[in-house]
Amino acid sequence: MGDENIDYNIVFPESFVTERHWQGSKEPVVILLGWGGCKDKHLTKYSSLYNERGCITVRYTAPLKTVFISESFGYKELNTTAHKLLELLYDYEVENNPIFFHIFSNGGFMLYRYMAELLHSHSRFSTLKVVGAVVDSGPGSQNLRGALRAITAALGPNINVVLLYFFLGLFGFMVFLLRIVLYSITKYIHKNHYDAMRDQPSAWPQLYLYSRADKVIRHRDVEQMVKAVQEKGVTVDSFDFGTSAHVSHFRDYPEEYSSRCLAFLMRCMQPTAGSQKKQRITVAT
Repeated sequence: MGDENIDYNIVFPESFVTERHWQGSKEPVVILLGWGGCKDKHLTKYSSLYNERGCITVRYTAPLKTVFISESFGYKELNTTAHKLLELLYDYEVENNPIFFHIFSNGGFMLYRYMAELLHSHSRFSTLKVVGAVVDSGPGSQNLRGALRAITAALGPNINVVLLYFFLGLFGFMVFLLRIVLYSITKYIHKNHYDAMRDQPSAWPQLYLYSRADKVIRHRDVEQMVKAVQEKGVTVDSFDFGTSAHVSHFRDYPEEYSSRCLAFLMRCMQPTAGSQKKQRITVAT
């Protein structure tokens, strides 16, 4: 389902499933932000992991033009989308539930950046309780070759070859000029997602899942982000799957991937569950 402006999907688990896993505590709302070119059917298998554990899930993938064109050229269209997604929590009356992010590649991370900024600065959203975030196959920094590979994969094999190479050439030239050569100037107008989240990371715990075999996002970009966030005093875990391709860790290592994501969610939820339990005891007394 969705509103007139954004195409999202929200799933509420069966009440008995929620009660079995959360035993009276408020179940987390897991917000899944897809990679560029991601279809909702791709996100469904990830959201099922959380639905089966009694979590509410919200799935959304930003349009290709927004990720690769608007954001690359400094137009902050995703900031508006971020605001609308956070408003959904109030529309569905789950604003008091713990919030947990699951983010994919740069496409998801760009949107996550604006959502995180709103959570820190906006008076309405600053009261929302985020407990943690999983970042899959990202983020990357100034990797033009990886961006071109991502666009090619997202457009699919049926696009006209001449049109594809024209678009890739134009995109590559503009990004190289604005986001690499002139970035020392343009960053004061629009800092990229990588630098913004490295310089001012969110305080909630984070788990980065990546692979040295990823040809879209360089593993050293992820590792440098992990190190930078850790140096800011944030709790950060990471895991290198070693051989899996971009956003393919779950496909290649389903048990390992599921185990790590769910175990991380449970660790993030422990302080929240404890706080809610204390509140119930206090009321009962």
